[in-house]
Amino acid sequence: MGWFDDVVARMSGRERPAQPVETPPAPPTSAEILASVEAVEERIAGSAPAAVTARVHRIAVRVGEMVPRLDRMGVASREAHTVVATATSYLPEAVDSYLRLPRDFADRRVVSNGKTSLMLLCDQLDLLAVTLGQISDAMSRQDANALIAHGDFLADKFGKGSLE
Repeated sequence: MGWFDDVVARMSGRERPAQPVETPPAPPTSAEILASVEAVEERIAGSAPAAVTARVHRIAVRVGEMVPRLDRMGVASREAHTVVATATSYLPEAVDSYLRLPRDFADRRVVSNGKTSLMLLCDQLDLLAVTLGQISDAMSRQDANALIAHGDFLADKFGKGSLE
């Protein structure tokens, strides 16, 4: 119903039926995140150059390593969002855009700043891999710092011993 129908309904004493409240979609599960990356790997198998396959595999491995650790980042974490979006949106969209192009055009025709579509895709995949690497390193540093802090706590509580 539009606004006019609302006015007519109110004037005639009829109540407008309550509109269902839209709930935001649930975040993807770990299995869905991993399945998204695996689906990309399957789509490129045999249809993309080795340079693309290797880069996508590198991203898939990194995502696979990070998914079990996402909960520690926090639900609203920008880093967690980046990992999930890379797996479910950024990676599939980049690869699918490339795959829609005829191979000869994609791999040989210069389209932007002296680069072919293949080169542009490789640049995008490298950027995603580097970004995931930085996030993974930051997560590992946090874990290492927590281990150091715990060691300091134990040394203070129970004496230095072998922790020196």
